[in-house]
Amino acid sequence: MYLKKVQGPRAVTLPDGRVMTRADLPPATTRRWVASRKAAVVRGVVHGLISQDEALERYSLSPEEFLEWVSAVANHGEEALKATALQKYRQS
Repeated sequence: MYLKKVQGPRAVTLPDGRVMTRADLPPATTRRWVASRKAAVVRGVVHGLISQDEALERYSLSPEEFLEWVSAVANHGEEALKATALQKYRQS
């Protein structure tokens, strides 16, 4: 078996004991962003699986959009990433 050479770790252990690998991240071609995919990218960056710059480039995200995701998770949890809950958690 051949492993593609990547920068950074191949897997990280999350605070709840689960192991997250690069395979758990959404594909780079993702265009439909549901809450679970957004949360996976945020977890990957926060826990050091991929860098923020790599995530922005890989998923064609703006820094502002990604920081909104991080802020929503930090302030309200992963539920705040759902599009239907946008009004409920929006900063005024």
